[in-house]
Amino acid sequence: MPELDRQENVFVLDLGDGENRFHPDWLAAVDAALDEVEKTEGPRALVTAATGRFYSNGLDLDWLLAHADRQRDYVISVHALLARLLTLPLVTVAALQGHTFAAGAMFSLAHDVRVMRADRGFWCLPEADLGIPFSPGMSALIQARLAPRAAHEAMVTARRYGGREALAAGIVDHAADEDAVRTTAVELAAAQAGKAGDTLRAIRSRMYAPVLTALRDRENPLGD
Repeated sequence: MPELDRQENVFVLDLGDGENRFHPDWLAAVDAALDEVEKTEGPRALVTAATGRFYSNGLDLDWLLAHADRQRDYVISVHALLARLLTLPLVTVAALQGHTFAAGAMFSLAHDVRVMRADRGFWCLPEADLGIPFSPGMSALIQARLAPRAAHEAMVTARRYGGREALAAGIVDHAADEDAVRTTAVELAAAQAGKAGDTLRAIRSRMYAPVLTALRDRENPLGD
């Protein structure tokens, strides 16, 4: 399960050491960690990271298949996490040390900055191969955070990007050696810790207003 630590002005949220799929308990744990980060006063920033082969493999499809009657509420909860991360009143950096797939990749896009391991691991939106269409909110987030050409390729072809390929496509901002991914992310976050506050939330909320409207649509979150 996710664990929150603090290194001076930088909170480090380790998402776990498994596939870090979005099980409801996992979502609740991440929300609780964000509560703690938000209620803290003074300079602060957030790094999300993980341990092992995966940063996050996205939606918990096994849980979803076993609870088909709760699909709508589940998607709403995932959208809510993406919207919350996108509007946090502090700078966020994702340290992608391993595979970052599907909703896990979208989660990474909700951060301000992404640092990815250069030599191993993939960033991928596999929905086209899985036969799962993007929700309107997810589509809006991806298209707001990626350049049109990169968004089109990632969404339509389900391409798997290695670290250097992701950097070239503008999906991530830095590619680093394995042992430098998290430290680089912490350094980048620390340099921006002084920006935390309501002004940053207001800037984000206005910048991404159409994305947030789509992610917060509780009446038709799946676009049916």
